[in-house]
Amino acid sequence: MSWHPQYRSSKFRHVYGKAASKDKCYDGVPITHNVHDNHFCTVNPHFIAVVTECAGGGAFVVIPIQQTGKLDPHYPKVCGHKGNVLDIKWNPFNDFVIASCSEDATVKIWDIPKHLLTTNITSPKKELLGHVRKVGLIEWHPTANNILFSSGYDYKIMIWNLDTKEAVISNPVKILDAHRDVVLSMSFNTDGSLLATACRDKKIRLIDPRAGTVLQEATYKPHKANKVLFLGNVKKLFSTGTSQWNNRQIALWDQNDLSVPLLEEDLDGSSGLLFPFYDSDTRMLYVVGKGDGNIRYYEINPEKPYLNYLMEYCSHLPQKGMGIMPKRGLEVSACEIFRFYKLIPTKGLIEPISMIVPRRSESYQEDIYPLTTGAQPALTAQEWLNGVNKGPLLVSLRPSSGVVNSLLQFVEPEPAMKTTDLRQHQSRRGRMPLEDMQKPNEIKDRRKPLKVEEKLPKKEQMYLSNGFDIFECPPPKSENELLQMFYRQQEEIRRLREIIIQRDVQIKHMELELINLCTDTSSY
Repeated sequence: MSWHPQYRSSKFRHVYGKAASKDKCYDGVPITHNVHDNHFCTVNPHFIAVVTECAGGGAFVVIPIQQTGKLDPHYPKVCGHKGNVLDIKWNPFNDFVIASCSEDATVKIWDIPKHLLTTNITSPKKELLGHVRKVGLIEWHPTANNILFSSGYDYKIMIWNLDTKEAVISNPVKILDAHRDVVLSMSFNTDGSLLATACRDKKIRLIDPRAGTVLQEATYKPHKANKVLFLGNVKKLFSTGTSQWNNRQIALWDQNDLSVPLLEEDLDGSSGLLFPFYDSDTRMLYVVGKGDGNIRYYEINPEKPYLNYLMEYCSHLPQKGMGIMPKRGLEVSACEIFRFYKLIPTKGLIEPISMIVPRRSESYQEDIYPLTTGAQPALTAQEWLNGVNKGPLLVSLRPSSGVVNSLLQFVEPEPAMKTTDLRQHQSRRGRMPLEDMQKPNEIKDRRKPLKVEEKLPKKEQMYLSNGFDIFECPPPKSENELLQMFYRQQEEIRRLREIIIQRDVQIKHMELELINLCTDTSSY
């Protein structure tokens, strides 16, 4: 059992949940009362979007993330659907584009203005027409730009390429017709080359989305899966569902063998659905119960025991759905590693809940914030459709890793000098004086910075501004372009830091070679 692990060292053993104060919640939000099993909420660092009650069609509100407190009853809505909205998702690579699906069998793509909404938005940027029954799920591809998956009650999953100029798209690039019932959950692996689904027939399927073939199918009857989640960096699947005795149950599966789960565990006898969330950076798994106020969290291990129970956040207010903030929107100064946005329809309240690692120091904690997924796509839509696979582009969450203010130039690391070359060099120059045979720190202090000079023809000289060619990459004209340039520069900083680390390692090796050489010559 994973409930009471024996002595085990982990930096996340004492993670605790902290609910926001009343003035930092979103009050007066008319949260939908739809019984569809979805989150009804999606969050990014700029906005929080929530599906709302609406007469005569479906709607959702988009609230700036900083606009907490009481919401105006006449606050503008996004209301272009003719039926209830069932799912909404922000584009992971554009914080001002959101997708929605509805009972009217359509999927719509919306542009959200950067300024505060003053009127209702009724005209979508794009409309996707292909399903013949209501659409219950949508998912953006994790690494390819403008690739959207939609699943409907016609038992089909459709793949859409949004890199087109047409406002109405009626032909998806691919239709996955591998299910015989309604798809309840979809999840991608890290690079988006595999898709895991949970169906109403209680089976888990592993699908190659571009080929449209089912690679594996779990037919393990004791576990009836409702939600499935890819644990990409440990090559496992996690599912929530019910047991034969109708107890809420969790199960862990090997990605390469879905015949029998690696682990299955009954939680309780409640009837609400369990929503799983996974943080691949910390390998922490959160299980949220619909209709109760609990959040259980675990730590995932690649080897046995695979699942280690950490703690449980408890609240007397039941949640209808949950939104999660991307890592780039967290408050790293408070050691916040995850943030939920809890929907409480009985009070019309959205309550942020922060998961915090208790640390005394207020400085940046690099051990709990490894490089994480950024806001830049790794692939274009066409590249992914052509069969290219690529993992997400990673960025650092360190506050100091901001925009580069000057052009940094470094040469590639040169191979370290061999011992024989050093000895030949010593023989040419004679024995090293005793005053030069000092401690490595003194040698390190005498190290001079390397200067790099690149001579270019006058006609081919680059005109640089803040490290960018202003002709090939003009200055940003909008806030979104500025954010994209900011994340690109963060990635460049990360690459340059790796080069510096490699160079320091080489210097240390050369210092050791010099010390060894001096020791050898002094012994003669």
